[in-house]
Amino acid sequence: MTTSTEEAATTILVSCKQTRFHIESPVYQELDIEGLNITVTSGAGKAAAKPKVKARAEGLEILANANLKLKAGVHYALIGRNGTGKSTILKAVAEKLIPGIPIQTRISILQQTASDGSDPVADATAAIQGLGVGEGNQFSVLEEVIDRATSRNEIQREIDVLSKAIENHESNLAPLRAFRQIHHDRLKRELFEKDKDARLRSGARGMAARKALIAFEKLVVESAQRLSQKDEEIDEDTIKEETHQASDLLAELQSQLEPGKIADIEVKARGILSGLGFPKANFDKKVSTLSGGWKMRTNLASVLLQPTDILILDEPTNFLDLLGIIWLQRFLLQLRETGPNPPTVVLVSHDRDFINTVCQELIILRDHELTYFRGDLNTYDSSIRDKKLYLGRMRDAQEKQKAHMQQTIAQNIKQGKAAGDENKLRQAKSRQKKLDNRMGMEKSATGGRFKLNRDLEGWHLTARTEIDVPVDEKGVSILLPPAPDLRFPGPLVSLEKVSFKYPTTKKSQPSPIVLQDIDLTIHTGDRIGVVGLNGSGKSTLIKLLTDTTKPSSGIATRHPRLRTGYYSQHAVEDLQAFGRSNPSLTALSLLTKDVEGKLDEGEIRGLLGSLGLPGRTASDVPLTKLSGGQLVRLALARLLWLTPQLLILDEITTHLDFHTVTALADALGSWNGAILCVSHDRYLIRRVVEGEKDDEGSGEEEGDEEEDRRRRMVYLLKGGLLKVLERGVSGFEESLEKRVEKLMAS
Repeated sequence: MTTSTEEAATTILVSCKQTRFHIESPVYQELDIEGLNITVTSGAGKAAAKPKVKARAEGLEILANANLKLKAGVHYALIGRNGTGKSTILKAVAEKLIPGIPIQTRISILQQTASDGSDPVADATAAIQGLGVGEGNQFSVLEEVIDRATSRNEIQREIDVLSKAIENHESNLAPLRAFRQIHHDRLKRELFEKDKDARLRSGARGMAARKALIAFEKLVVESAQRLSQKDEEIDEDTIKEETHQASDLLAELQSQLEPGKIADIEVKARGILSGLGFPKANFDKKVSTLSGGWKMRTNLASVLLQPTDILILDEPTNFLDLLGIIWLQRFLLQLRETGPNPPTVVLVSHDRDFINTVCQELIILRDHELTYFRGDLNTYDSSIRDKKLYLGRMRDAQEKQKAHMQQTIAQNIKQGKAAGDENKLRQAKSRQKKLDNRMGMEKSATGGRFKLNRDLEGWHLTARTEIDVPVDEKGVSILLPPAPDLRFPGPLVSLEKVSFKYPTTKKSQPSPIVLQDIDLTIHTGDRIGVVGLNGSGKSTLIKLLTDTTKPSSGIATRHPRLRTGYYSQHAVEDLQAFGRSNPSLTALSLLTKDVEGKLDEGEIRGLLGSLGLPGRTASDVPLTKLSGGQLVRLALARLLWLTPQLLILDEITTHLDFHTVTALADALGSWNGAILCVSHDRYLIRRVVEGEKDDEGSGEEEGDEEEDRRRRMVYLLKGGLLKVLERGVSGFEESLEKRVEKLMAS
């Protein structure tokens, strides 16, 4: 039972076990797939470099004999490192490439921003199930969202074709021709589903599906013949009958677009768009004029509006500000209470707080397998640490016991042979048998006494399973080079009563003030966080700090020896553009060009390796093949080779998985330079700026005094004014939650 889909010279191969039992009334919100195998093969025939996950001869293995189980109405988070295949798994589910997913199951998906250099908006749009939006559409935002959720454009097209034909009094065959064309188009779409179903199945079900496909192909051929039938070959009775059928179909289609139904859907669409941050003035804006971030929000609104059984969201918080993230949290939580059959939700996100709030269970993708955990990420991390500690102690105790038993066995054998004592030899043999057969796990997963025939399947050579202490995944390595000292003290950057407004050519229409009376001073070692909604002026503030824009009034000063490293929120997109313009460009060659001979190749490789781009990944893999997380590391390397004293980071977590976000927070927390962090990621602000510690690192004492001496400030930028948040990002979050409550109540 295998299937494949080709896109951009890659093929997804899927196979799995399938039940032989007939399920009369399947629960479309559930999935129970066993023995799932997913492999991605390249149409080019060979990979450019060694991939992150194990590659077999036939392709890149994502899952091997895994079990995919989704319970109805439960919210899941799919957890895994960058490059392990999370998006591929979600795509295989959404496109129903996995045998056993009923054709009737409604699946909606929002795909993540592409990291391969392709158009992310086009990819995300094409991935939404049930859509057929043309390239040249000029819909407004509201029209686009409603059309995708209701297929209104397709229904209206069929209505227009039938209406025009019925109103055509010059030819009595026009209604018949229109009816046959619409019927034929529908048959061709259904034929695609029948063909995919026949490819998915094997055995008796596969034979039945192929017979059904052959029978349906005959129907399509007959429909094509009727479509090409000449006018003189059609009798009057057929004309009368099919004209009547065309009128009935028109009435049925018009009932689907009743003004009352569309009005209700429009109210919901307006509420979703407002929650995602769209100003009401932009509802009538053409989608083609929007930026990439706003187009992704339009796609997200379309997915949330669609009636669905399984809702898949791949990095839905990208391009959302904190207000939009909190609104989306509330919306997804309310989905659990919508009717008797709420949809099952599967999401991937780098935002730990978002996952902890929304998700009830975790699906962990590791070593080509899927494991499940009921609880949030904090509970999962804690349970893994406790399990490692418990099993480690058990293994150490047994190792001591084994060493003692081996010593007594050797003594008994020596004494038995010397004295000819058979009892000593039998005792030694008995202890050796116990040592070989009875050492291992003494408790089952449920906490009871371990029993081989109950707790382990298959044949085994011993009565105990080995004590398997969980091994940490290969760590994400991020090491930042230390910031050099300045020769004389003083603030790195200082803004005093700074205001800014864009110049205007019309004196009668003065431009609004973007920033007003900004006071901000950054010293060595400071941790500064800036939060605020989209459009509040954060990007303008960064331009002032990096000296790319001059203030309209006020004083902006910089330390004369200051070197600044600025990570732009568009850094990944810029690197993708470099990759598209030069397909052979690699991380090593790009950084070599940047340094202009100031570093040798060994130093460049060392820097890339310290940030998680080692060996051939840096030298052989082109930029277009690097994942989003790897491109973030490369962007950091382009800043850090200059050894800056100040890092300005604008939305650095967008393309990272939560493992890498954690490693980055650890690296930034211990760095000796100053950091200004602009982010909607609450976890990153708490860890880097506010200095919050993970439970795992709570026992560290070295460097605590230095950490305590750091100046830590979180600012809110709102209405052009910068003010200190006394309660940090938590206070800002609480104020937004109250605002979301009012928004959803209205």
